Order: sequence, then structure tokens, then C-alpha cells
Amino acid sequence: MEGELFQGGVLMHSYLRAVGFYRITKRSSIRQIITDVVETYDEKTVIENYPDGMFAEFSKNYGCDCGITVCGQYDENNVFYPDYYFPFFRGTGITTQESVVIERHADKESFAGACDDLRIGITLIFYLQNGARYMLEKSKGNVLNKPLTLSGLADEGRILLPVLKDKEAVKAERELTKNRNHLIAAARNGDEEAMESLTMEDMDTYSMISQRIVTDDIFSIVDSYFMPYGIECDQYSIMGEILDFMTFKNIITGEEICQLTLDCNDMQFDVCINKNDLLGEPKIGRRFKGIIWLQGQLHY
Repeated sequence: MEGELFQGGVLMHSYLRAVGFYRITKRSSIRQIITDVVETYDEKTVIENYPDGMFAEFSKNYGCDCGITVCGQYDENNVFYPDYYFPFFRGTGITTQESVVIERHADKESFAGACDDLRIGITLIFYLQNGARYMLEKSKGNVLNKPLTLSGLADEGRILLPVLKDKEAVKAERELTKNRNHLIAAARNGDEEAMESLTMEDMDTYSMISQRIVTDDIFSIVDSYFMPYGIECDQYSIMGEILDFMTFKNIITGEEICQLTLDCNDMQFDVCINKNDLLGEPKIGRRFKGIIWLQGQLHY
């Protein structure tokens, strides 16, 4: 999902619009932004003991916790050559304390992360935002059991009305979710009774949905989901309840960006989206449905 820098020019990143560069369509404009990031960065991390020179990561905010990161190398003459760039959005809070596995991408010095979260029920794969910091900590042997903050960049999304629930229904649903998470944890440890209970529960859910789908709208039956989307493994189709939201502007383009705090399958994380790509008016209690590029930041 990175934008590449070649001698011939720069490729456009498909999620640039999410951080307020909706109208940037020329490669020359991207080249100017990359130069601006390197020359007037907010954060810089350098790996000195790197093959063929020094590896450097520059990040600059162009809005509230969102901006662009540029990565590349210094040669022996201390000249910086950008290799790739990507837009980022740093979420708030700690999303999960689960164990995280990090692997380097095959073609460049960037990293993908994976973690199993019982609340989602699948292995979450994300793009690591602070790759250079990870490289530094790895060289010190300090990489185990670090808190993770997940966030998403959305290139499209819409606002849906909430599902009407009373307090008792919400309480019962939370209790069911808690029990299900215990069963999943037990099943992972080889508990056959837990596996059987989960199978029966899934069959009951399938039966209920099959009956209701005849008369009800699908989004009144399913109030939240988190599913892999497309071929790229760090993109997801999501729907979740809006817990909080705010709008701010890109300091260069003036484009409005909407930041949403979502509850999706009992997992809370932040998503940012360009106002031009958002259909509907966000309000607390309503739901957001969209496609996101999942990013993560490890805390050291």
C-alpha cells in the first residue's frame, strides 16, 4: 500500500485522500509534499547500522494525528534518497494487548503485523506505522508483548442509522459476547466441549438470520462486523457504532477530514476519512460502514 519513489517519478497512493489530499492528482505535487516532509518533519528516526548507509524515517502531521511518512536511505555523502512514502493516521488509546507478530515485507524495509483478537474472531493483519522504531527496538531485543493501537484510513464510507435496542438487550448481548470469548479461548486450548458449543451457537445464529432475512433488512439484523476485503490482506470492510467524532482540516489543502471513534465487535479504534468520501452526517450512536486500510502503532 505504499507509494513508490522512482527516478521517473512518484506513484499516487490510493489513501492520500483520507488524510486531506483529495485534489492531489499530479506526481509533481506529491514530489513537493515528500520534499516538505523530509525538510520540515515533525518526527525523525534513523537506523545507523544499516547496510549501504543509514535508514531514515520522516513523519509530518498535516492534520490532527494524520500526515505522511517518508522512508529512505542516506548514502556515504549524507544525501537522502527516498524509497517510499505512505499516509498515516495515529489512533488514540490502546486497542489490544494481544501478542503481535511482525514480518518484513519482501520488497522493502516496511513491516506488516498480525494479532489474534477474540473479539473479532480472525487474525488482524495491519501495516506497521513506526517501522523504524521497531527496527531500533528489535536490535535491542525489546519486541515482546507491546501494546498496540490500531487505526484505519477510509477511502469511502457512509453513515447508517442505529439499531434500536433497549438496555436489557444491550446487557444480554454483552454477556453473550463475554461467554463466547471464553469459549473461543477454551477451544483454542483444545477443549472439545467448547468447540461443540461454538458450533451449535453458529448453527442457531445461521438459522435465526435465515428466518429474519426474509422480512428484515440485513443491517437491522447485523449491527457490527469486521471482515477482510479484497486481495490485499490489510484492507477490511467494517461497520461499527460511532462513539465519538470530530472534524479538522488539512493544513495545506484545507480539506475537511472526519475522525470517528468506532465500536466494532466490542473493539474500539479510530478511523479517518475525507469529508468528500463520507455519505451522510455522523452523530454519536449512528453507525459507520466503509472500507479501511488498517494500520497499527506499537508502543515502546
